[in-house]
Amino acid sequence: MITVAIADDQQLIRAGFRSLLAAEPDLEVVGEAATGTEAVALVTRTVPDVVLMDIRMPDGDGLWATERIISDARLARTHVVILTTFELDDYVSRAIRAGASGFLVKDTEPVELIRAIRVVASGDALLSPSVTRRLLERVAADLRDAPDESPLEGLTERERDVLGLVGQGRTNAEIAQALFLSPLTAKTHVSRIMSKLGARDRVQLVVVAYETGLVRPGWRE
Repeated sequence: MITVAIADDQQLIRAGFRSLLAAEPDLEVVGEAATGTEAVALVTRTVPDVVLMDIRMPDGDGLWATERIISDARLARTHVVILTTFELDDYVSRAIRAGASGFLVKDTEPVELIRAIRVVASGDALLSPSVTRRLLERVAADLRDAPDESPLEGLTERERDVLGLVGQGRTNAEIAQALFLSPLTAKTHVSRIMSKLGARDRVQLVVVAYETGLVRPGWRE
């Protein structure tokens, strides 16, 4: 069972999400919050697998709440999904650095929301690739001119290749195909890289790929 907490200051949105998730046998909503402070308290109390976190909330916004959740060692297994507008919030790149596990636009299709929750709970892939890519490009634009390659020192050449592909938003299957590996071997490489870099999930690996220069701003497949 995947447990989910919903944080949004609009009651109708919370009710809509709850109703949608309640219809799925493997998803359980453990609570709702209307403010950032309530969100932190709810997550601390229930330790859900996934938090759907609105950015714009009173009494401590979603960014503030995300930073506190991610920094709490007791919540290491909790993944935060940022709910954003189509235009994208200017400061959401800070949520990436804080450790948010993915991003969804609020008007995403219901089937995509369900899929995204399952994906982020498993830590197996990025969410909404087009949105995530644009957000990460915004992070990349803020990086210093000289990339810091020190995090790569403990990685093998093969692991660097894999990290570069993760940074491009590739799935394990796509990485396996590109490097002529089995999907299981690709997944093992990704898990080892996460362990070596102390990353919570693939979003943090993408940030490292940008910061170290393995992926350059403006990349295209």
